[in-house]
Amino acid sequence: MTEQPIAGQPTTISLCMIVKNEEQTLARCLDSVADLMDEIIIVDTGSTDQTKTIAARYTDRLYTFDWDDDFAAARNASFDQATCSYIMWLDADDVLLGPDRKRLRSLKQRLSADIDAVVMPLHLAEGEQGELLFTSRRTRLVKRERQYRWEGRLHEDLVIPKGRIIHADVAVTHRRMDDHTLRNQRILARWISESGKLEGRLLYFHANECFDRKEYAEAAEAFSRLLEEPSGYREDRITACARLAECYLHLGKPEQQLDSLLRSFRYGVPQADLCCMIGDWFFTRNEWSTAVYWYEKALEQQHHATDLRPVPRPCYSWLPHVRLSHCYAHLGQLDASYEHNRAALRYLPDDPHLLANEGKLREAIPDLSSAAPPSK
Repeated sequence: MTEQPIAGQPTTISLCMIVKNEEQTLARCLDSVADLMDEIIIVDTGSTDQTKTIAARYTDRLYTFDWDDDFAAARNASFDQATCSYIMWLDADDVLLGPDRKRLRSLKQRLSADIDAVVMPLHLAEGEQGELLFTSRRTRLVKRERQYRWEGRLHEDLVIPKGRIIHADVAVTHRRMDDHTLRNQRILARWISESGKLEGRLLYFHANECFDRKEYAEAAEAFSRLLEEPSGYREDRITACARLAECYLHLGKPEQQLDSLLRSFRYGVPQADLCCMIGDWFFTRNEWSTAVYWYEKALEQQHHATDLRPVPRPCYSWLPHVRLSHCYAHLGQLDASYEHNRAALRYLPDDPHLLANEGKLREAIPDLSSAAPPSK
């Protein structure tokens, strides 16, 4: 992005947050962004711990909101208090790491007045070596005068019906400390009851809640119903296909599992994680050549991630290489196996299994057995 702010109108940002009993995480979050914000607005929805005391260290713009199981209403209330040219939102268990603080500072300096919204990566989980496990993208920064609003009592969305939207590389890292499963189940049950119908995104949320509770038969029925509806969000449908396949895996229905994965191709370009799942289907049946085809497809699609849904990042980095290394070893193509193991090591240089596999392959390949190991 090369835009420059209009002279005399520097970009200012209001940070808007809703909180409740966040004494363990709030200071960590605010320490990572407070100096980058021009004002901080915190709406408390009923804390009984030290959350409000902690918030007061960072801002005097602290408000209370009568909680009624509606996240969108609370977020809209926080947006209503903003006075800066742009609004950024965070959860209390979010944090901006050092490189992303620098990127946000740079973005703020270069943001032009004709930008209405900025979409940013959301890092949802990390592995033992610091590698990303799940990522998504969210609309994170919006122009205040456009008066964009939140919708949805749970898993709320910031609706952007029109405007100029850009994607920035400022990642927000989510480090959850509490389990909100029971709260979410209660809110969803009330929402469904008051709605009087189970369809669309409500059906999608219900299916995901069943899936998270490992109620695979009920989740499969809900995901199947969702996919039969005449319309819906593309990303939701791709996720539904992937999760429906996992349900069938747990239910011992392998043919339906594969059919669900292939069905995802109705909704656009094949996604790398779905290709990996299809590869795994053939991998577990020792159908090495067919598995190779699908893992190679995953590599081809690694730059076509639909990050508006949570995606497993290993499928977009090291996992296809690991699987291909195993497949080619079974096919007797040790040179190809070695190259893919090396490719995986570029992502996970200290992984003991990959290092051990490299040693075995070097011993098995005559041209490599006496050569020095390549640098990482």
